[in-house]
Amino acid sequence: MDQINQLLKLLENTESIEIDEFRMDFEELEINLAPAIARTVQQTVARQNAIEKSIEKTMLKAAEFKPPIKEYPGKIAQVQLGAGSRKPVYLGGQTSLYRFEEPQPNPPIVTFDVFDIPMPGLPRPIREHFSDVMESPGEWAKKAVKDYGANMVTMHLIGTGPKVMDKSPREGAQAVEEVLQAVDVPLVIGGSGDPVKDPLVLEAAAAAADGERCLLASANMDLDYHKVAKSAVDYGHAVLSWAITDVNMQKSLNKYLMKDGLKQEDIVMDPTTCALGYGIEFSIDVITRTRLGGLKGDPDLQMPMSSGTTNAWGSREAWMKKDEWGPTDYRGPLWEIFTGLTLMLNGVDIFMMLHPESVRILREIGETFTKEYLTSPSPNINNWIIELE
Repeated sequence: MDQINQLLKLLENTESIEIDEFRMDFEELEINLAPAIARTVQQTVARQNAIEKSIEKTMLKAAEFKPPIKEYPGKIAQVQLGAGSRKPVYLGGQTSLYRFEEPQPNPPIVTFDVFDIPMPGLPRPIREHFSDVMESPGEWAKKAVKDYGANMVTMHLIGTGPKVMDKSPREGAQAVEEVLQAVDVPLVIGGSGDPVKDPLVLEAAAAAADGERCLLASANMDLDYHKVAKSAVDYGHAVLSWAITDVNMQKSLNKYLMKDGLKQEDIVMDPTTCALGYGIEFSIDVITRTRLGGLKGDPDLQMPMSSGTTNAWGSREAWMKKDEWGPTDYRGPLWEIFTGLTLMLNGVDIFMMLHPESVRILREIGETFTKEYLTSPSPNINNWIIELE
């Protein structure tokens, strides 16, 4: 009995016992908890309760989350595109950077890319939607509007390029006239990318679209932006001010355009879109800093912004056939959607895109930006992938 008492005394301050290689053979076993063991159990439970109470006291209580709302002294100018026989759309007007700070007054706009010549080199997931209308820019634009619900069309006058078909500015203007007659939505009018010829082409196109309030794309430091600005002033258009991922260059170009007679309400900025996986972080940085500059009161940056989201199709992940990457019917549109969505979250107002489903999905997301944060129903995305088929 003395040995048992000694053992119990040893167990008073013991929380647990581990016995190795223990074996007991018996026919019947009866265990009585001695008072010392009962006290040990009670002490252990008391210690555990004390620890739990101590943890409750030291733990921080969860507070209600409130988004970090900021107020800015500046406001982004509102730009109207479309007048005369066009149904107008509006860009800009924001007084905040993020959607949770304040709803946008105008939803982001998505515009379909259309070309003045057939484009057999387009990726198959795009080409198969428009192969029947590529011979006619008017029919191409009409299909984008009637079949796919486009509320804007971007007319690329690629055929005027000296190394393409070298069409004259007048021929480019005729293609614009054809599209103007085919649809009643606003137009973005782009050249071929040739710095010498584009100002002449845009001048002729601006005259052909007199009073229709188109967006002339584009003015940049490498061409005669004075002529582009004058064409916009003379014929009542807006100008796309394009700078290559450089906020200071963007400021300077906007200043020059306003000296040539344009106002904030006549300019849309294009800070350059780098695609997902191909430098999109540079676009995020420049677009965010540009928008913050405008909201903080810089008059040279208080304009809406544009994204050439079709650049996403230049990424090999969007179009290259590779079985382990999955079908391009999904990859291509998704690459375009996520490139656009990323920049939409950083303040871009208008997106130039190619794939019908990419246009539709990004437009649906953009429409939620005019509603109170977390109070409006989100679009149903359950069958987006299925619908890409």
